[in-house]
Amino acid sequence: MKYKIGYRTIKTALGTAISILIAQQLGLDNFASAGILTILCIKVTKRKSLRASWDRFLACVLAMLFSSIFFEVIGYHPIVIGVMLLFFIPTVVMFRANDGIVTSSVIVLHIYMANKLSVDLFLNELGVIIIGIGVALLINLYMPSADDKLKHYQLRIEETFKVIFCEMVSYLRTGESDWSGKEITETAKLLEEAKSFAYRDVENHFLREENDYFHYFKMREKQFEIIERVLPIVTSLTVTLPQGKMIAEFLEELSENIRPGNTAHIYLGKLKEMKTEFEEMELPKTREEFEVRAALLQLVKEMNEYLIIKSSFKTSKWNNSRKIEAN
Repeated sequence: MKYKIGYRTIKTALGTAISILIAQQLGLDNFASAGILTILCIKVTKRKSLRASWDRFLACVLAMLFSSIFFEVIGYHPIVIGVMLLFFIPTVVMFRANDGIVTSSVIVLHIYMANKLSVDLFLNELGVIIIGIGVALLINLYMPSADDKLKHYQLRIEETFKVIFCEMVSYLRTGESDWSGKEITETAKLLEEAKSFAYRDVENHFLREENDYFHYFKMREKQFEIIERVLPIVTSLTVTLPQGKMIAEFLEELSENIRPGNTAHIYLGKLKEMKTEFEEMELPKTREEFEVRAALLQLVKEMNEYLIIKSSFKTSKWNNSRKIEAN
């Protein structure tokens, strides 16, 4: 059976070994706990790792504080542990460090088993905590670049858009189609995955709050909603008309230019000219022709909205050199 070892798994294995080695070489008691902390603090993004590390550090420090009060004042007894947790857990929750409850419980048990709180024990536990969390943070500073994968999503989404437009063009010209429509579900899935991955990229930068790709995929998502509204209009057409063929030519040209480069304003102009041309044509002679032309007019209106969404798309200021723009 084939399986893949991810970079996070490698970092976890390496970080755990390093933290245990350092703690052991320094002669710390319970040195293996440093490895446990490292495992728990290595997350999928830098920000999540930092949050997890802070939660666990705060909870562990609070655990030492509570242990010193309860054990030294009341005594080292299992019942005291239970009583202490009744106060300790709500305090940790109040500080929003919930993820550190389990980890800090290990520190509590270390102190309980020592049966006496001393400066050496305090420093030992603090050393284990700092080493375990510190190694995790250092290891997690490396995150592979997401640009290649984000670019891949961009190209795949543009490719599915092109296929969908080409199928609409074919139907407008012939009134027939054997298209399975698989690109519709594929595009929806790609957009969801792409947004999630772009958001993860933001989480891997401490000083970055925006991501050009994320805004780009959101823009495509809005355009895709229009495409989903347009498809029933196209398939409802019962006859082919000159206006339909004109729209088909427009969509064909549009599909060939779904790529980097902001030319939405050009197509908005062409759409306006085509709409004016429609108005100058003869009035429909039959009810069926009237309904088809009304549907085509609605199609033009939707495509106008499609292009407006693109024309209003702007990339963030921090990365103007990588402008991700397409029709």
